[in-house]
Amino acid sequence: MNQHEKFLTMAINLAKKSAKSGSGGPFGAVIVKNGKVIAKAHNSVVPNQDPTAHAEVNAIREACKKLKNFELKDCVIYASAEPCPMCLGAIYWARPKALYYAADKKLAAKAGFDDSFIYKEIALPKNKRKIKTTKVNLPSDNDPFEEWAKNTTKTEY
Repeated sequence: MNQHEKFLTMAINLAKKSAKSGSGGPFGAVIVKNGKVIAKAHNSVVPNQDPTAHAEVNAIREACKKLKNFELKDCVIYASAEPCPMCLGAIYWARPKALYYAADKKLAAKAGFDDSFIYKEIALPKNKRKIKTTKVNLPSDNDPFEEWAKNTTKTEY
């Protein structure tokens, strides 16, 4: 078994444990740095009452705390399934060097975890989305960005 298979199997086992226990959806994620596991997590949406508590997001949060950094530049993320749009966004913001996954989104959709509607919604004009999405123009809408631009001690990300 090669390294990728080893860590993906670990992620799959986390997903199976979560699915069997009912403590979360059937998803697991492992984050590795220099061949060592630094974080692992499973989905905990239901017990945490948190729609963002997906395996990948949970693992990213744990890894960043351990590394004391908001980036995972030298890390690899292993996911039991192809990440959803939210998790993929979080992965890109975390900036790992690679992502490997086992089950693809078609298998996830067959099991009831179909993210295709989100991709479709993102592509729609705001006035055509299922969730009312409206920009409200305020004189101060750019103030936070102006403050950010002026801050000479900010941490860029």
